[in-house]
Formats: sequence, structure tokens, C-alpha cells
Amino acid sequence: MPLLPSDRLHELYRLHFEEARRERMFLSSTSFFAAFATARAITHAIRRGVGPFHNLSTGGHHLHHLVFGITGLLTTGYLWLLEVGTGAHGDDDALSRVTALLFGAAAALTLDEFALWLNLEDVYWAREGRESIDAVVLLGAVLSMGLWGGDFFRAVSAEMRRAEGVAPRAMEAAGASAGSR
Repeated sequence: MPLLPSDRLHELYRLHFEEARRERMFLSSTSFFAAFATARAITHAIRRGVGPFHNLSTGGHHLHHLVFGITGLLTTGYLWLLEVGTGAHGDDDALSRVTALLFGAAAALTLDEFALWLNLEDVYWAREGRESIDAVVLLGAVLSMGLWGGDFFRAVSAEMRRAEGVAPRAMEAAGASAGSR
């Protein structure tokens, strides 16, 4: 499938995320998914001794990634209390996007170690620390991305099919209804 030109992709993005709140929800869900997948990949690499990754320690104590997650959540919460990045006072859209991305990533880092704060011990690699959390969080992130970005993803898919010359009537109808919003 050919890639869409960046200007067309940007146009579709703007069309489907013209409401700032919906865009923040989508960006937060996307960064949640990306941060969760990245954290899992890095922790597996550390455990296997692959790549440049290693555990972080300070003062002889292992520094869990939930510390960065909690810090990010507190920072985002404080910024939102000050109404920075909320659009409440017509602030820059970039701040709104950055705080949404920060929130999603911070939530993922915190929830990835949910078993640690639930059990008050490091069970990350134990059975009770991994099975349900992996499935629920990953599935929740993908579903959330689809909920907030479903129309956008369908429009991009329709555009890619059109670019290939394969534009079934259903795809054309979906594109027409999206453009009429």
C-alpha cells in the first residue's frame, strides 16, 4: 500500500481532530500505548542483557519506571490545575498536545508496575505481576486509540485504497460522510 502524502495525512488529521478534547484523548491513548510497549520492550531487553539498556539505581536502590510515571502524572496534574495545556484560556495547541502526550506516557509507566504498588513488592517478573496487566492494559490502549481515532484511521485507510485505485463504494461513502462533518 502506498503511503499518503504528508499534507493529505495532515488534512485528514485536522478534519477528524478539529475538537481539541478529542485530539487530546487520542494523543493520550496513543502515547499510553507507545510508552507501555516501549517500557515492556526495554525491561525485557534489560532482563536478557540485550542492547545498551540497564537498570537504574540511585543510592543503592533500584529506580523503578513507575517513579518517572508518577512524576509525569504529578507534573501534568499540576499543569492542568494551572490550566496550562487545557485550552481554557486559548493557550497554544502545542501545549495541549504535549500535556496529553505526557499524561498518556506517564500513566503507562505507572500502570505497567501496578503489581508493584498492589503487592508492595517487586513481582514484575512473577506470574501475578504480568499476565493480567499485560493483556488488560495493552488491549485497553488499543481500544482507546480506536475509540478516539477510529474515524481518522478509517479515512486514512480509504485514502490509501483510493491512491491504489481500489475504492469500493463503501470506502467512498465513508470518506464522503467524514468530509461532511
